[in-house]
Amino acid sequence: MSEQTIPQSTSKPINPLAGYFRQPKLYLKLPSNGEFYPDGTLDHSQIDEYAVFAMTAKDELIFKSPDALMNGQATVEVIKSCVPAIKDPWLMPSIDLDAVLIAIRIATYGDEMEVTSICPSCNHSNDYHINLIHYLDHAAQFQYVKEIAVDPLIINIRPYNYKEITKTAIRSLEQQKIISIVNDETMSDEEKIERFGASFVKLTELTVDVVTGCITSIQTPTDLVTDQEQIKEFVNNCPTAVFNGINEHIGKLKNDIALKAQTVSCQECEITFDVELTMDQTNFFGVGS
Repeated sequence: MSEQTIPQSTSKPINPLAGYFRQPKLYLKLPSNGEFYPDGTLDHSQIDEYAVFAMTAKDELIFKSPDALMNGQATVEVIKSCVPAIKDPWLMPSIDLDAVLIAIRIATYGDEMEVTSICPSCNHSNDYHINLIHYLDHAAQFQYVKEIAVDPLIINIRPYNYKEITKTAIRSLEQQKIISIVNDETMSDEEKIERFGASFVKLTELTVDVVTGCITSIQTPTDLVTDQEQIKEFVNNCPTAVFNGINEHIGKLKNDIALKAQTVSCQECEITFDVELTMDQTNFFGVGS
């Protein structure tokens, strides 16, 4: 009689410390309402709210890596850790980015963020505590306008995704490069013209590619065009006013949901002025407050 083999369990033993793992600190309503995420990039919630966890020590260390901050990888890794429903942050719509990062900061450090600003009148250094909750309330009310009417066309657009935002950062570097070329007195005029031309062409192509990628379809009086090659051909050949209208519409929507300046009063001379808040990760997540 052959010896019977007892099946071995392949399941991973339960960690007795699992009950002490971090728990969600808050639930976030995404400004996009879960739209614009490609299939498989978001675990959609039936109640339109998503769990947000505090950062771990590993997450905070990631934000101290200059290379990871420069290419966006730090932001991606921290979002995956703290908002696990977002499976691929590279493809998340830009209109969700600020709200997600604000929610992560609140979950990690609390509702208030300390901001230091120099008074423009008396140069006194002021410390303020900015409450971040109202920014989430503002974001929750945001409505994304997906259509642009350019008679007789209806142009349907989506927001930039995070990967495309990194492209716009590259565009900013190109703009800085153009300025530095013009101001470089050690370079001959001929070399300036050549290098300026190369940078300008690259900048123009990048701008057109990013705008084109945000157009999902164009409705004509007789057809619905969804082919990206045809849309790109249209963008490359449409009147300047049409291209500028699309680009300005996309930019306006981005500005509508961005962090707004906070009006404060100088503690020394009592003059009022605006303090700009930015989502620069090195400042936004630099210290707990």
